Amino acid sequence: MGLVVPLKKSANSAYLELKNLQSEKLSKVEKLIEQKLKSDVNLIEVMSNHHLTSGGKRLRALLTLESAKLTGYKDGFRDVNLAACVELIHSATLLHDDVIDESEIRRGKKTTNSIWGNQSSILVGDYLLSRCFEMMVEDGDLEVLKLLSSTSAKIAQGEVLQLQHKGEADLLEETYIDIINLKTASLFSAATKTGACLSQSTTKEKKALESYGRNLGLAFQIADDALDYYAKEKLFGKEVGKDFFEGKVTLPLIIIFQKGNNEEKNFLKEIMKKEKRTEDDFSETLALIFKYKAVEATFKKAEYFVNVSYNALGIFSDTEDKKILQNLTSFSLNRSF
Repeated sequence: MGLVVPLKKSANSAYLELKNLQSEKLSKVEKLIEQKLKSDVNLIEVMSNHHLTSGGKRLRALLTLESAKLTGYKDGFRDVNLAACVELIHSATLLHDDVIDESEIRRGKKTTNSIWGNQSSILVGDYLLSRCFEMMVEDGDLEVLKLLSSTSAKIAQGEVLQLQHKGEADLLEETYIDIINLKTASLFSAATKTGACLSQSTTKEKKALESYGRNLGLAFQIADDALDYYAKEKLFGKEVGKDFFEGKVTLPLIIIFQKGNNEEKNFLKEIMKKEKRTEDDFSETLALIFKYKAVEATFKKAEYFVNVSYNALGIFSDTEDKKILQNLTSFSLNRSF
């Protein structure tokens, strides 16, 4: 694994600056989630607590809070309530993802499904979504309710679309973008647009923040897919080669298929069709990744979406909140956690 990509401290500081700025509200989000997940069924609390305390960045909740602040939301509890909703949707989808992917590790800890089994994990994920929808109904904003409920549907569609194309070495880049737009970027854009909805923002401002979130989410996921081919597990809590061994075709593989010769293309088709891939398969694929500089090309694509995300906030006045959100775009490319 000879590839080393330098990680910029400034990218991490952008995230930490946002987290520190919103620390008081984020603490309220955490307490609200804990309160809402109380249950007479002890196993639900135990599993939820294990999953929700496994070191997540709460990035989507922070985006909701900061987007609300950028657009002028000051008084009230709605931003905290809806940031908690966004985070619960994310947590529920991760529980379901781990079952689908048969994952054993997430963020460096054992997954709930690897401890308590698939059935319980699916049901607890459903429980998180149910509590989230209760909170959305209590909020009473039909625009937000429609936005977050349709986003939940998009995430599910993205999962199914990814399963439909599992093991396709010749997956079109356009289809890959469709998948991550549904699975990942839709919740980022919903988080940022929700923040704007709280402030009686103009349609233009809502669209700008929606674009900021969507493109940030695309960059974040593309960079994450690149990590699969060089990340150090101790830093990222991510199993190296996880996507590869699960048969997921992401942008680095798409790039080497686009650039490879016929023999290399046939090799990729054969190994991705297999029920299980070996360490030797991974090593040979890594050699192609390095040969065609696929990780670098993947980051170049992510950088494009970072720039679109950054520029989407151009309509807002120059404030500290705008600067923090724009600086955050580099975190998707250069984070070290």
